[in-house]
Amino acid sequence: MLVNCVVYKEGRKLADIGKDDISDYLKQPGVFVWVAMKDPSDEEVLEMQEEFDLHELAAEDARHGHQRPKIEEYGAVLFVVLNTIELMPTDELKVGEVDIFCGPNFILSIRHRTERGFQDVRSRAEREPELLRNGSGFVLYALMDAIVDRYFPVLDAIETDLEHAEEQLFVGGAPRANIEQLYYVKRELMELKHIVGPALETSNKLFGGRVPQVCMGLGDYFRDVYDHLLRLNQQIDTLRDTSNTAIQVALAMISLDDFQVTKRLAAYAALVAVPTMIAGVYGMNFEHMPELRWTFGYPLAVGVMVAIDTFLFFRFRKAGWL
Repeated sequence: MLVNCVVYKEGRKLADIGKDDISDYLKQPGVFVWVAMKDPSDEEVLEMQEEFDLHELAAEDARHGHQRPKIEEYGAVLFVVLNTIELMPTDELKVGEVDIFCGPNFILSIRHRTERGFQDVRSRAEREPELLRNGSGFVLYALMDAIVDRYFPVLDAIETDLEHAEEQLFVGGAPRANIEQLYYVKRELMELKHIVGPALETSNKLFGGRVPQVCMGLGDYFRDVYDHLLRLNQQIDTLRDTSNTAIQVALAMISLDDFQVTKRLAAYAALVAVPTMIAGVYGMNFEHMPELRWTFGYPLAVGVMVAIDTFLFFRFRKAGWL
C-alpha cells in the first residue's frame, strides 16, 4: 500500500500528493518526489515502474523481495536493497527488506515484511532543509543510516544474551540447555552477519572512486554509513569468536563432569575390589590352606578388608575422588 507521497522543492516540503499527480511534479525543475510503500501488490509496483521509468529487472526484484543486500545502477537510477531486523517479544529476529530506487528527481522506498516505518527519517530530513537541498541523494543516505543504526540495539541484545549464557557456564544446571542457548546466539549472529557483510561490501560504491550522480557531494555522509557497518561487522566477528569459545568451554565442562563421575566410579570399584579379592582367596576352599581352620581367621580377614577399605576411602577423599 502507499504510505506517503510528498513533493519537495529547495529542501522544503511543498505538499502531500496523490500518485496520479507524481508525473506532473516530476516535470518541474528543482523538485523531487519521495514515495514510501509497504508490502505493495504487483500492480502497485508496476504503476511505480511506469511512473518513474524503472528498469524491469530492478522492478521485478522489488516485487518479489527476498534479495541479498546490494547496490545496482540502472542508468541514472540507483537501486539499493537493504535488510531490516526487528527483535520480536519472543527474542526471535524478524528479517525484513527495504528496496530503494533513487533517481535525480525522485526516491521510492518499498518495505517488505517489516512493521517499523521511516516517519522519523522523514521528520529528520524535513528539519534539515539545507541538507535536503541535496535532493534524493540525501534521502537515500538518511534511509540507509536509519536502517544501519537499527542494527545496533539488536546486536546489543544478542551480546546481552551471550553474556548471560557465559555466566551460566560455571553455574550448576543443565549443560545441554547452556549449549542450546549458545548455539541459538551463534545462529543469530550468523543471520546478522549475512545482512551486514554484503551491505559492507557494496556500500563503499557510494563514496569511493566513481560514485553515482545522485550521490555526488555526499561522500562524507555515505562514508559514515560505511564506518557504522564496519564497526558492526567487527563486533559481530568478535561475538562469534566469543560464542565459539563459550561452546568449547561448555563441552569441556561436560567432559570434566564426566571425568569426575568416572573417578568416583573407579574409587568405589577399588573399594569393592579389595574385599572381593580377599574373599575370593579364602573362598577357594583348598584342604591344605593356611588359616583355614584357625579360630581367628574369619575376623582377621574381615578386619583386613575393613582396614584397607577405610584407608582407601580417606585416601580417595583426600585426592578429591570421593
